[in-house]
Amino acid sequence: MHKIVFLDRDSLLAEVRRPAFDHDWLDYPATAPDQVLERLRGATIAVTNKVPLRQDVIEQLPELRMVAVAATGTDNVDLAACRARGIAVANIRNYSVVSVPEHCFTLMLALRRNLRAYVADVEAGRWEHSSRFCLLDHPIGDLAGSRLGIVGYGALGRRVAQIGQAFGMRIATTSRSPVEEPGVEQLELDELLATSDVVSLHLPLVDSTRNLIGARELGLMKPSALLINTARGGLVDEDALAEALMRRTIGGAGFDVLSKEPPSQDNPLLGLRLPNFILTPHVAWASSGAMQTLADMLVDNIEAWEAGRPTNLVG
Repeated sequence: MHKIVFLDRDSLLAEVRRPAFDHDWLDYPATAPDQVLERLRGATIAVTNKVPLRQDVIEQLPELRMVAVAATGTDNVDLAACRARGIAVANIRNYSVVSVPEHCFTLMLALRRNLRAYVADVEAGRWEHSSRFCLLDHPIGDLAGSRLGIVGYGALGRRVAQIGQAFGMRIATTSRSPVEEPGVEQLELDELLATSDVVSLHLPLVDSTRNLIGARELGLMKPSALLINTARGGLVDEDALAEALMRRTIGGAGFDVLSKEPPSQDNPLLGLRLPNFILTPHVAWASSGAMQTLADMLVDNIEAWEAGRPTNLVG
């Protein structure tokens, strides 16, 4: 009989059904790194969202046969160590194709229309002292007619493109695979950065994408351009971005992710108080609908593996 241990159950605010085979199930609200080994002793299936599973721990868990990642990103799991031990690793894919793109456009619209500045004006009592019926102290831009550059063209990138087209935006993308869709222009990264009015990142964090957007790349962008990141914090050099925002060499940025989460107080983006920067705490994925879809897919992955028909395997 399988022993299933969910290391960080409180990271998923949804109903998690129990798999349809004999098993013992154990939940922990959260797990510190030094608690992982003890809690997984005897487990055949480990469930983790963000709790790290590193080589030194994996090698001490002889019964472990599967890691079910309750997320898309698997950088918290040592895939090579799992592969060496014959441990299957499955992740969740395309569960947030509504939630993440909607959050992207929430950030775009708030920045392009200067919502932070206008809300602050109202809260400061400036509207009631206006000589006109409205305040027009901050520039307001439209998305329609602008170019949306999408870096990474998987399921999320495609959905962002569809919404952008509905807003009347012109779509460009970078992708390793050919893109043959009406109204979507495929460009090299440098040209996309230099010609886009909004750049939205939709890539996994791997060695080849870490700090993909640094000082050089930010310098290519238009002074009015927005950078949106709802993917992974490590895709962008945060020191370089903070400098670009403070110097206003780009128009603004909307981020839902940081390189370390939860962040340390010395993160250069955490303390920014600028009208052209919005930071949300990694919640783009977390609509109630998306979380329930994730929970259902998580158990689907476990059941498929146990039945000998594994799905969504990684590595």
